[in-house]
Amino acid sequence: MEITDSLSTDLKDAPNWFHSSISNNPRQEILSHQLGNIKYQAWDRKDAENIIILIHGTGAHKRWWDPIAPLINKNCSIFAPDLPGMGESDHRAEYNFEGFSEALMGILHQEKVVNAHQKIFLIGHSLGGHVAGFMASEMPELFNGLIMIDSPIRPPTYDYNKHQSTGPLRKIKYYPDKVSIIKRFRLMPPQDCENFWYLRYIAEHSVFNNADGWRWRFDDKLFATLRRLHNYEFKFQCPALFVAGGKSLLLESKIMKYIREAFKDTMIVEVIEDAAHHVPLDSPLQLVSLINSYLQKWEGEK
Repeated sequence: MEITDSLSTDLKDAPNWFHSSISNNPRQEILSHQLGNIKYQAWDRKDAENIIILIHGTGAHKRWWDPIAPLINKNCSIFAPDLPGMGESDHRAEYNFEGFSEALMGILHQEKVVNAHQKIFLIGHSLGGHVAGFMASEMPELFNGLIMIDSPIRPPTYDYNKHQSTGPLRKIKYYPDKVSIIKRFRLMPPQDCENFWYLRYIAEHSVFNNADGWRWRFDDKLFATLRRLHNYEFKFQCPALFVAGGKSLLLESKIMKYIREAFKDTMIVEVIEDAAHHVPLDSPLQLVSLINSYLQKWEGEK
């Protein structure tokens, strides 16, 4: 597909539901924080009874959820943050799950939804699923449901040495124009994506321009400095769902076997066969249908 500097031109072949979703204008907010401000957006639903937090993956941003958030459970208001160091949120000296969790809790307190007799559901993709699982494990009394989307939970015997360097610690690279940088946009891990329009939309919001040129919207130190949850023991007390991409490069058979066995009593596993790691891009409507079916069930539980 040809890429131009016009998003509307490049999205001309996108389906109607996609255009309808991205025409929504979620409320844009800032959480002031001593370590750096956090940007987030909110889809407010009139008379909403419950809350959903959508958490993006590594190097991504809140706008990844724009096409599907309006389609998710109309009985819930939805918040989607830019995690620290990503999207429009400020960069920090270091990145860890405690900091991510604190930032998201800050949003919930700012929105006055903690202890407000509303159910709170966590939904995260990739790194975002790990953040959601961490929060559900550390603060089980606060959350009423968890959905992890292609977020590998590895067995205790897993060799993490092969993942010692998951990204660059490099000098920031600038590009001369928007088309040049958007043509360089790639999904990680590498995969094809038939839904070009979804890919093009998130690429548009993954870049910005300053006096030095065009660059990516994440801290270049993020990948090399992020302290990940190696050998963390997830413990889920709320209802939990694991959504796997059937073609995901991150979910080898040993990992899937471990997830099914280790969490057989606490988490349901569903597989979207035609999706790779980036399930929201590969199978957006199938994912939404799955999310809505489980949320509807969980909302009815005492």
